[in-house]
Amino acid sequence: MNPNVEIFSQGEEVITGQIADTNAAWLSSQLVMMGFKVSRHTAVGDNMDDLIVLLKEIAIRTDCCFCTGGLGPTTDDLTREAVAHAFDAPLVFDEIALKNIQDFFQTRGKAMASINRQQAFFPQGATRIDNPWGTAPAFSFNYQQCLFIFLPGVPFEMRNLFNEQIKANLLQYFSLNPQPLTIIKTFGIGESELQVCLNNLNLPSSVSIGFRATANENQVKLLFSNDILAADKTLLINQIVNALGDYVFAIDDLENTVGGLVEVVSAQLEKNQQTLAVIETLTQGLFAAKVIGHSWLLSSSFHATIESLEQQWQLQTTTDLSTTAKILAEKLQQHSHADFVLVQLYQRNINIVSNKNQPFLLYNTLQTPHGIYQSIQTLNGSLERKQNQAAMLGLDLLRRYLQQKKL
Repeated sequence: MNPNVEIFSQGEEVITGQIADTNAAWLSSQLVMMGFKVSRHTAVGDNMDDLIVLLKEIAIRTDCCFCTGGLGPTTDDLTREAVAHAFDAPLVFDEIALKNIQDFFQTRGKAMASINRQQAFFPQGATRIDNPWGTAPAFSFNYQQCLFIFLPGVPFEMRNLFNEQIKANLLQYFSLNPQPLTIIKTFGIGESELQVCLNNLNLPSSVSIGFRATANENQVKLLFSNDILAADKTLLINQIVNALGDYVFAIDDLENTVGGLVEVVSAQLEKNQQTLAVIETLTQGLFAAKVIGHSWLLSSSFHATIESLEQQWQLQTTTDLSTTAKILAEKLQQHSHADFVLVQLYQRNINIVSNKNQPFLLYNTLQTPHGIYQSIQTLNGSLERKQNQAAMLGLDLLRRYLQQKKL
């Protein structure tokens, strides 16, 4: 039987809605993939009595608990003290923890404030978990049947601590039997459309299906029972991929994590030692920002208007954006010698672009070693949404070519 785990988040900013509790969602996904059964999420404000009551309740009803937040140096960071009161474990000073905190500030050329010293106190019997990514050490604490793990609330620190220092220990501490999980990643198809495409799918009782929508991809998540035959699992995955067609760009499972659209495109370009040059308009450099650090992007230039592009490249003025984009792509390829050239154009009208209720057309043109491919899509929503859509659609056009999908 899979061990139960609870997650609770501490902080007024969580319960008042000032920030979204992404920590709980991320931890849940990681723990489920490891084989835990997540039974409850709880959020508590900066109230000592509430924290003490919750800790005592959790200790008698679950096998493991993750708590995020409340490990900072300020007066509203109550986690250490709450644990001390709840489990009669007085706070004990840890010299190594203080040295680590001092070193963290010193390496950044800053002096440690006196209030940071309190972060070096832990409930008696706790095990310190060093945090190279921040000033707040984490710690674990056993009480009765429950293993508590207390992590800082900063997502970057929390995730690194989990991946680098906690995950391996959990595998040794608990007997886990994770259910096989497969995530089919798509782009260009909405969540409701995914559901419609799979309505006629005959799912066996040994498989549960879920959907997750994000800004950059939509996912179909398949959780299989441990006794499913490998052949049956492969057959079902292939059926879903065939039903969704070109929209599928990657498949992740417990043994193989491909990543997002950027990682898929990057892996293919690096494998083939190919390069890309880009002309951006609507995205204003967002495309280049999404692929920052990848050497295959030779150049990316932003132009506010079609007129400035025509002037720079000495083009005849035309109202046909498809034709203009093709000419620009050919000229940029000759100039940059990149293997691929992506040109993004739209009919600039600031009133339309900034109006979330006003859609408009985006023209993406891809120059390849085998000719030119174009896509025309309607963008809608806020300006930020339109810009993100534009960048991802350009990336997806390149992805489809690289994966030799039908364009």
